[in-house]
Parts: sequence; C-alpha cells; structure tokens
Amino acid sequence: MLLHGPPGTGKTLLAKAVANETSASFFSIAGPEIISKYYGESEQQLREIFEDAKDESPAIVFIDELDSIAPKREDVTGEVERRVVAQLLTMMDGLDSRGQVIVIGATNRVDSVDPALRRPGRFDREIEIGVPDETGRKEVLQIHSRGMPLSDDIDLDHLAAETHGFVGADIESLSKEAAMKALRRYLPEIDLDEEEVPPSLIDRMIVKREDFRGALNEVEPSAMREVLVELPKITWDDVGGLTDPKQQVQEAVEWPLSTPEKFERMGVEAPKGVLLYGPPGTGKTLMAKAVANETNANFISVRGPQLLSKWVGESEKAIRQTFRKARQVSPTIIFFDELDSLAPSRGEQSGTNVSERVVNQLLTELDGLEEMGEVMVIGATNRPDMIDPALIRSGRFDRLVMVGAPDQGGREQILDIHTGNTPLAPDVSLREVAEITDGYVGSDLESICREAAIEALREDDDADEVEMRHFRQAIEAVRPTITDDLMNYYESVEEEFRGSSSANVDRGNRLGFQ
Repeated sequence: MLLHGPPGTGKTLLAKAVANETSASFFSIAGPEIISKYYGESEQQLREIFEDAKDESPAIVFIDELDSIAPKREDVTGEVERRVVAQLLTMMDGLDSRGQVIVIGATNRVDSVDPALRRPGRFDREIEIGVPDETGRKEVLQIHSRGMPLSDDIDLDHLAAETHGFVGADIESLSKEAAMKALRRYLPEIDLDEEEVPPSLIDRMIVKREDFRGALNEVEPSAMREVLVELPKITWDDVGGLTDPKQQVQEAVEWPLSTPEKFERMGVEAPKGVLLYGPPGTGKTLMAKAVANETNANFISVRGPQLLSKWVGESEKAIRQTFRKARQVSPTIIFFDELDSLAPSRGEQSGTNVSERVVNQLLTELDGLEEMGEVMVIGATNRPDMIDPALIRSGRFDRLVMVGAPDQGGREQILDIHTGNTPLAPDVSLREVAEITDGYVGSDLESICREAAIEALREDDDADEVEMRHFRQAIEAVRPTITDDLMNYYESVEEEFRGSSSANVDRGNRLGFQ
C-alpha cells in the first residue's frame, strides 16, 4: 500500500495503528537511514530488512518518506538511488516469494516516486490521506481533547467548522496551545519551589473557550503556510455604499460557500469566478477581504506581477500549485489582484510569451478537466479592456461586477466609517461633505478624513476635535479620482460587457483609451 497526502494528515500514524491492531512484526525504514556511501551497502541493508521480515512473518515493512529512497530514476544523478530503486523492485516483485510480508510506503510527494513501483504487484493500492473535512476534524479534536478538562462553553462542532485546512498535526498543536494558555492563567497560583501542585488547584483547572480562540490566532494550517494571508477582520459593515455590487458578490461567492444546498435544490452550479472592475480606489480589494472574512473560508491572495518568473515554466507552475493548494484546503477563495498584469490579451505582446502561457494555464485551471471543488476565484482590475477575452466568458469569470463611484448616500456611509474613531465638532455635517464630494471614491474620502484630522492638529497641537472648516480645507487638498473621461470609459466597458463578452477583441482601441 502507498499512503500519500499532505504532511501531518496521519500517514505514519495509520501504519503504526495497523501494525498494532494486527499483532504483526513491524519493521520501519526511515528513507535516508539506509543510504550508505559504500558500494552495495544500501542494497544489502534493504535485503536484510526484508529477510528479517520474512523470517518473522506475518510482518509489515513500513517505508517512511518513500520518495527519498525511490525517486524517479531518470531524474536522479546519483547511482546509489537507482540501485536502491532496482533492489526495492526485486524485493517486492522478484523471483522469490515474499510470504506474509506487507509493504506500506508513505510520502507527501507521490509524483516523485519511481513509476515502476506504482503498479499492481508492487504498491497495489494507493490511498490518498487528504485534509480532513468538518466531521473528520471534529473526531480528531475529540481524540486530542478527551483527556482535557473542557469548560461547558466549548463547542467542538463550532471549532471544527472554524478550522478549515487544518490537518491532524495542526489540530494536535491547537489543543496543546489551548492547554498551555490555560496553564499560563493558573501559573501565578502555582508555587514553583514546591514539588507538586496542590490537588485542589488541579481540580479547578479547566480549558476555556477563549484559550482555543487565542490558540487559533497562533496555529496556522500547515498545508497553507506559504500562501495563507492573515486577513484583517473586515466585515460588510466596513464597506460603505456599493449596495448593488455587494449584493452581486454575496450571491456569487457567499451563497455557494455558506449555503450550497440552495444551489443543489435549484439544480444549478455555482459561478466559478467573479471579476470586480472599476476605477482605482472604489473598494474592490476591500470587498474581496470582506467576503473572505464573512464566509470563513481560507483566503489565498495572488499579486499578479509576483507570479511572473524569468525561468520557463515557473510562472505556470506557480499558478498550478496555487490552485492545487486551494483544492487541498477548500473551501478557499483565490484572489487575483491586478488581474490585467497576469492575464493580458494574447497576441498583443512582443518578446517572450510568458503572459500567453500564464493565460493558458489560468484557462485550464478555471475550466479544465480537473474539478474546482469548493474553490472560488475573485479577480480585481481597473483595466478590464486589457484582460484576455477568453477569461471573461461564462464558465470562467461568470460574474462581471462593476464597482463604480459611490452615490451621495454611499459617500456619507463611507465618511461615517472613516470618522468612526474621530472626535467631530458639533458643526460637522457629513451629509454636507458628501454633497460636495461628487467624483470622490472610497480611498479619496478616507484621505479627506485623514487630512481633516491633520489640519486640526496643524492648527493646534492639543486639538481634541475636527471642525467643518478642516474638512473644507481637506477637500481642497485632495483631488477626486473620477473624471468625466474616466467615467465615460467605464460606462462604455460596462455597456460592452452587458451586450456581449465575445465582441471585445480590440476593445481598448475602439474605446479610444490610450
């Protein structure tokens, strides 16, 4: 049997459990241990282990980190690894019968194992030990907390729902960390000079809900360590105005992840991707953060230019790995910021065609043979005319959401959010500020609030409130993002998207946007 899956899912643990339950002799081979610098010694050690197992059969030979001793022979330069692979092949399927000896291999890089080993007669069964789902996480939590005195306010169902992407090792670490936090609470009452802790104190020690909450902030899912983004706690309340775009994003992203039964009941599939486009500073990235936070999903942020590499194939590999990780720890939201830099129209660039290959890789990931599972893709751009037309057809980025300039009511909401912690004088009317800031987007309004506070401090170092005249001075200092030309451009793009997504071969030139 070949057990494969992400690190920490319990492959070695499973092999140990099998050996214990069957009362078989257990021989463990740690991959690198048997590799020797002397000619023929590595193979001899392998033979000896198999001979000992045969003598003490029924036996289980467990090879941990199989990829380290049996890599693909065409990829390795060393002669030792090739001979070890050949020896392993003959031991598992040679002329001598093996008797009652079962070989279990474990690896988290199954594609690196020599293909000759992965056929019936050698590793007959390949079992993927994946990231546990919610039910599995609850069972693992019950195992690791069964000896812990838990308070009544701890709900393991809720904890299991909150730990997306956690493997068994992460949940074990989470339980230990929560117990340590509980211990730190009782530490002042323990006299460290005494030999033992009083039984009365031990009886009072319990692990509370806030201990697990604190531990959750410190333990990350290991399968996501390189790509996980720590999200600021942004909710829909922090997104002012934009009522219509908010509604569209909630329908396309939140509903499928939070209440998938709605879509099942109607017999339809959820959209695969949402493209947010609009002028700079309107809150596209903020919206993606809010939706990731509200759905309680894992969030992978991909900054377009970061993925591009000068080495052939590296950029495409980065996209493949991002989607693979997202599938492993679903439900996940992948957020592509500045999508136009990553997926420009093909056929328009000169020089290397890295972008073209990246677009092709993105197309196959979004709409290829592999199922997306519970993975949602959100893209954000302020140059929608530059994005390859094949990406913005139905089945890839299904929803095209225009995030435009806020209306007066929206501007008032945004000002209200940004002045939440600012002491305002009685003469300040946010409604009046909203009326005179036509053409200002969310980031401009944030700048106005900040500038007004700085104006107040500039006048008087000890100022403790911001007055209306400070807001007027700030409005003069901050330039609005939205101009008539820019608005016309986005309106024509929106019109074109609404009319037909396939008619945008040379959209940028026809719109006269230089």
